[in-house]
Amino acid sequence: MLFSPFTAKSLTLKNRIVMPPMCTYSAGRDGLANDWHYIHYATRAVGGVGLIIQEATGVEDGGRITARDLGLWHDGQLEPLARIVAAVRQYGAKIAIQLNHAGRKSEVEYLEPVAPSPIPFSDKYRTPHELTAAAIAAIVGRFAAAARRAAAVGYDAVEIHAAHGYLISQFLSPLSNKRDDDYGGSPAGRARLLGEVVAAVRAAVPALPIIVRVSASDWEPGGNTPEAMAEMLNLVKGQGIDLLHVSSGAVTPAVPRAFPGYQIPFALTLKEKTGLPVIGGGLITDPIQAEQVVKTGVDLVFLGRELLRSPYWPRKAAFVLGEETDWPEPYLRGKFL
Repeated sequence: MLFSPFTAKSLTLKNRIVMPPMCTYSAGRDGLANDWHYIHYATRAVGGVGLIIQEATGVEDGGRITARDLGLWHDGQLEPLARIVAAVRQYGAKIAIQLNHAGRKSEVEYLEPVAPSPIPFSDKYRTPHELTAAAIAAIVGRFAAAARRAAAVGYDAVEIHAAHGYLISQFLSPLSNKRDDDYGGSPAGRARLLGEVVAAVRAAVPALPIIVRVSASDWEPGGNTPEAMAEMLNLVKGQGIDLLHVSSGAVTPAVPRAFPGYQIPFALTLKEKTGLPVIGGGLITDPIQAEQVVKTGVDLVFLGRELLRSPYWPRKAAFVLGEETDWPEPYLRGKFL
C-alpha cells in the first residue's frame, strides 16, 4: 500500500511517501531560495518521494522563524522557487509549499514578534506584541497573497502551518491564547484565525488542495488534546481543508515522549473525528513499519530525519517491499536486484 497512488482534489501522488517541511536555514535576509534549496529538493524527487512539502516559508519578513528562512511576501522571490518546482516535477514528485507566520517564536531580531497574547515562548524569547483585530486581518491577507504567488510559481498544493507553536498554533492553544475577544476564550474563538486563513487561501487558490498541519497534542496539562483539536477542526474544515498533516508539540518547551510511530494514534484520531484524510508519522525509518502505518488507515506517511540521512530511501523501500518502480536511466546500474 505504501506504493499505491493517492488523490486529493487536483493532487495525485505516485506513492504515499511524504517529505515534511524541515527548515534548512540556508536563505539570506532577502528570503530567496538558492542552489542549496534546489539541490536539496530535487535530490529527494530523484530519490522517489511522492510529495515534497517545502520548508516553512514566511508570508512576511517578521513572520519568518529566523532571518535565514525562505519567504514569499513579494514577487521578487518567485523565480528561484519556480526553478525548484520545475525540477521536482521533472523528476517525478509533486511539491507543496508550507506557508507560515512564526508569531512569538520569530527570531528575526530586527522586527518585533507578535502573538495572540503577550506571553513569551520561554525566558529565552522576547515578549511578543499582542495583535489587534486589524493586524490579524492584515496577516490573513498576507497568507492569501502568498498563496496566490505559490499558485503562480506552480506548486501542486499549499500547506498552512498551524502546528509547532507558530502563530496559528498559538491561537489554537489555550496555553498561549488568553484573549477574551472573538479570537479567544472558547474553541470557536481559538479556531477563528485558522478558519479565516483557510477561507482566504481557498479564495486565492480555488483549484489547489489545501493541507493544514496541526499539533494534535500540546504535551502539557491544560493544553490541546487530539479530541480538542478535532473539535476545532470540525468548526473550520468546511472553509476548504482537503488534507490534515498531523504532528504534535512545540507550543511550549515541553518535550514529547517520542518513539517510532508515536504520533500515528493522533493521526488516526483526527481522521476518525474529522473525516479528513491524514498525513502521519514520527521517527519512522523502516519500510515495513511505513507499510503498516498505511495499513492502519493513515493515508500518507511523512519521514523527516530519515530523508535527510537517506534521500533515496523510497527506492530502497520499494525493494524491501517487493515493489517495482521506475528508476532514472543514469542510476539503473545501481538498482536493487
